[in-house]
Amino acid sequence: MGGSAGVLCGFKAAVELKVQKKITLILGIVENAIGPKAVRNDDILTMYSGKTVEINNTDAEGRLVLADCVAHASKHIEGVDIILDMATLTGAQLVCTGKKHAGILAKTEKMEKRIFESGLKSGDLCYPMLYAPELLKSEFVSKVADMKNSVKDRGNAQASCAGHFIESHLDSAYKGDWVHVDMAGPDTKNDRATGYGVALVLGLLQAPAFY
Repeated sequence: MGGSAGVLCGFKAAVELKVQKKITLILGIVENAIGPKAVRNDDILTMYSGKTVEINNTDAEGRLVLADCVAHASKHIEGVDIILDMATLTGAQLVCTGKKHAGILAKTEKMEKRIFESGLKSGDLCYPMLYAPELLKSEFVSKVADMKNSVKDRGNAQASCAGHFIESHLDSAYKGDWVHVDMAGPDTKNDRATGYGVALVLGLLQAPAFY
């Protein structure tokens, strides 16, 4: 829930600081529990984007929710020019960028630089992960659906792959920027939440005193 908390409190703070930008908050609030409606291995889901996903890992569930969120945002939020998704998505992020830096995956070099600098200035540190959808999309190949929900090779840039899964559900007509923040590492310290993400959002929005 760390990603949702980060963007929710970042949104609240931006409103209170009267940031002069149009911002929309979308929260993917679902219950992660075993039950008769839970997904199972070999299930095939039709996502909001219209793409079908074969479930090959029931623990890779957060990306399914985020994929629907970015699909909705890119299709229905008028005039949106940046879509940011944030989540404690993968343990692989800690291997990639550590416990103090979130891993970021950006659609453009300009966006990557902007979010990186926002992290430096706000104190919510982040660092770029490999962006290579053309090399990594084969990890999700499925014989029965448009894609699987988890990688076949955990040793092949797994944290980047998870972000690319979400990215693949952006509406095809969307031309704006997209940035993914995997903050599994900096989200907690000594079993307590750190509040990571709030300052990063404010820095990205160029809020007073944060940029």
